[in-house]
Amino acid sequence: MDPQSSSATSPTRRGRHRAARGPALNRATRAATGPAGATTGRGAVIAAAGGGVLLSLIAPPAQAAPVSEVSTALAGTPVQGTLDAADLNALTTQARQSVVAANVVAVTPNAELKVEKAAVSVISAAENEEYQAERAAEAEAEAAEQRGSAVVSIAMRYLGVPYVWGGTTPAGFDCSGFTSYVYAQVGVDLPRTSSAQRYAGTPVSWAEAQPGDMIWTPGHIAIYAGDGMQIEAPVPGKSVRYTSIWQSSPTFIRVG
Repeated sequence: MDPQSSSATSPTRRGRHRAARGPALNRATRAATGPAGATTGRGAVIAAAGGGVLLSLIAPPAQAAPVSEVSTALAGTPVQGTLDAADLNALTTQARQSVVAANVVAVTPNAELKVEKAAVSVISAAENEEYQAERAAEAEAEAAEQRGSAVVSIAMRYLGVPYVWGGTTPAGFDCSGFTSYVYAQVGVDLPRTSSAQRYAGTPVSWAEAQPGDMIWTPGHIAIYAGDGMQIEAPVPGKSVRYTSIWQSSPTFIRVG
């Protein structure tokens, strides 16, 4: 048949136009924000009743910020969506687990590590021996000073005790009995007589004398108290006293 007779006898059919989909899409878009839209943990699923169109608004990945805004241009209209509380809790737990598993210590880029170095010196055996000898001498001098202070302190307790010939107790002292009694209390044993005590220690000069040294002159002995002073049991009729050094050319003796 020719085209004219065909068009005259065939039923008329209406063509479909793409523009007709516009209203359906617009309705579906509006449904995303209204009661017709179904929201899930992953996103929003929208069913357009009229056109059989199924739209899925997918939420951002779990690695995104805890609260995000989804904006999708659909038929020229933006669709807004927000993560719910369940998603927020899941993200918080996931972030906490990631921090624990990382086991990383963060350090600022400009951090500095400082290491202190101590100087190391090496000495010879001879130098070490000399050093040890000096230390020993210092320790001995310190001990002698402490002992001398103790001697003076003890001797001062007996001021006023009467002089008694041959006396060796606080009931009465002679000069050597007094020194023997005092030094015995610091662990030093002295001979009984002043002449024997003269050799009981090491002589030192007056300039080197320290409190606690003994002061000897022929027939008499006393205890040096420092600053030109002495403690002694002088002569019959007198008592133990604290007085200035009156002897001429005394010999100072360090004991202990």
